[in-house]
Amino acid sequence: MPAFDDALATLSPVSEPAAEAGRARQELLTKPSGSLGDLERAGVQLCAISGTCPPPVPSPAAVAIFAGDHGSLEEGVSPWPQEVTAQMVANFCAGGAAVNVLAKHVGADVVVVDVGVASDLPPASGLRSAKVRRGTANIAEGPAMERSEALRALDVGVEVAFDLVNKGSRCLLTGDMGIGNTTASAAIIAAFSGEPPEKVTGIGTGVDSKGLSRKVEVVEKALSHLDVGVEDPVGVLASLGGLEIAALAGYVVAGASCGIPVILDGVIACAAALSAVAIAPDCKGYIVAGHRSSEPGASVALAHLGLRPLIDLDLRLGEGTGACLALPVLQAAAKVLNEMATFESAGVSEKHG
Repeated sequence: MPAFDDALATLSPVSEPAAEAGRARQELLTKPSGSLGDLERAGVQLCAISGTCPPPVPSPAAVAIFAGDHGSLEEGVSPWPQEVTAQMVANFCAGGAAVNVLAKHVGADVVVVDVGVASDLPPASGLRSAKVRRGTANIAEGPAMERSEALRALDVGVEVAFDLVNKGSRCLLTGDMGIGNTTASAAIIAAFSGEPPEKVTGIGTGVDSKGLSRKVEVVEKALSHLDVGVEDPVGVLASLGGLEIAALAGYVVAGASCGIPVILDGVIACAAALSAVAIAPDCKGYIVAGHRSSEPGASVALAHLGLRPLIDLDLRLGEGTGACLALPVLQAAAKVLNEMATFESAGVSEKHG
């Protein structure tokens, strides 16, 4: 059985009884009702994910950075050359990128996965070779990849997630690398949300106004070539997506099938999450929005998914940086439910009326 099919077969909805128990416990803790805001909601979600109240602290954690190149780069959608993807993979493996610093800060392991880098990558510490093809085709001219390639990329994401969980990870964080991937993400988000390209397309790695117009035009062309509807999400991924986005979608579904939270990073992860939920709706309850990327498509995707981000720091780097920063917040939500005293145990009077 393909890995993705295996994940689908073992996926089940989160536990509403456990969520209700989490809500009830929040009312017993020594604080005014709702005073911890989204931290309370995150704690309730962790109860639902784990099926227990109080929930386990989501630790240890791992961030998987899926890397792939994009044929749309020839349309001038990024000021950065394609070789930067491979160079940044080397930087991740050497521990020199922002995500490495932040992952180390929060105690998360880092694994880098070559699912579609255009060039050959030399072996490196922490690098997993799972290349489906050497980058995608230009989505302005036609489909990004074959359906079979999208399915293989989904399998890669599942295989990585299962491996991390088997090695002890109890929280999965999304990471990505691919020059040009905000264009593919915008196309996917437009397709699933129904919003126009200009509303979901941003500056990415720093294009100017002319570059942004080119990106919007590429997204429009990509959508004009789309010959399947959102009821065929794998077809949408094959037509519009990046290999790293498809792999991330598989990774999200697999984390959910293992019954652990998956923290989304930025707009690339949001596009992957839209794809994952379209394929497997039950995975939605396991997804935690780590932060709100300043890329406009991220807010559109989060709204479409009904997710509230844990933090908002105006980030748009990707790599998994925002997910790493959100991890301690999610862990704190679990610790509140586990360690905070109740009114009864602390001998604190409750409010009247």
